[in-house]
Amino acid sequence: MEYEIRHLKAKEWDMAMQLAWDTFLVYEAPEYEPVGVKHFHEFVKGDELKKMFADGHYRAWGAFDERNTIAGVLGIREHWHISLLFVEPSLHHQGIATALLNSAFTEAVREGITEMTVFSSPYAAEFYHKKGFVDMDREKTTDGIRYTPMRIELL
Repeated sequence: MEYEIRHLKAKEWDMAMQLAWDTFLVYEAPEYEPVGVKHFHEFVKGDELKKMFADGHYRAWGAFDERNTIAGVLGIREHWHISLLFVEPSLHHQGIATALLNSAFTEAVREGITEMTVFSSPYAAEFYHKKGFVDMDREKTTDGIRYTPMRIELL
């Protein structure tokens, strides 16, 4: 199936964050402390990130099928830090996350950005390594969220 990769529209925000939350519950939440699950819920469902997006301080892409159903979401904070990358669980391993990431890479390079960072969850670490990200430090836990700081140089 073909997916259109594009920036999210304001009316698609809630749908995209629901996808992120639902996918987090399947792959991440079982490994996290309750406080970490709570913090992630506040992050994707709260008003702060939505306001940042509405104000143009948070970039988000979606992968959409021909019915305009969202299949994946990628979110980038200022300074080109990936803060969300989720794909509908039934659609994993179909290249959607890679397509989302490649769209962000292309836009970053066009803007003269030379590196991107991510705090990878344990589940996603292997994916990021395959894409060329390297660890900047060992795994950490902050507010119940487990992550490994990583970066990639963009050429």
